[in-house]
Amino acid sequence: MFLLNNKYSVFLFVLAALILGSFASASASNDVWYQSLLKSNLNPPGYVFGIVWPILFFLMSVSAFRTYSATKLSFFVQLVFNASWSWIFFFFQMPFLALLNIWLLIYLNILLLNSLYKLDMLAWIIYIPYIIWLLFASYLNLFIVLNN
Repeated sequence: MFLLNNKYSVFLFVLAALILGSFASASASNDVWYQSLLKSNLNPPGYVFGIVWPILFFLMSVSAFRTYSATKLSFFVQLVFNASWSWIFFFFQMPFLALLNIWLLIYLNILLLNSLYKLDMLAWIIYIPYIIWLLFASYLNLFIVLNN
């Protein structure tokens, strides 16, 4: 329990979630199943995800660090859903379940964003790009569900 009571541990947990999520999606560019899916014209090339996600994880970890005592439980719960999305979508190849996961993730993060607004304006501002990216990812996921 020491790790959960130490606000510096947020960086460790974020790094772990980033790595765990990456394991499931690392081979997406070579994955026959994923490549066969009809994807939105807005679907960015794979390398974009490799650039965007580390930036977003860094921003959300700073936000969580700044508000740790008040938001740690919410932050860690959403982090579990974040890391599990890649496994549900890529490894288990269940886009519909992944869509439900990301919708729950968006809901949890909107609640968290509301808390951040009341606690720390900088933490709130730097968390917004994560919500926007989740909404975009949800669109991409929904497109796949509806068109495959």
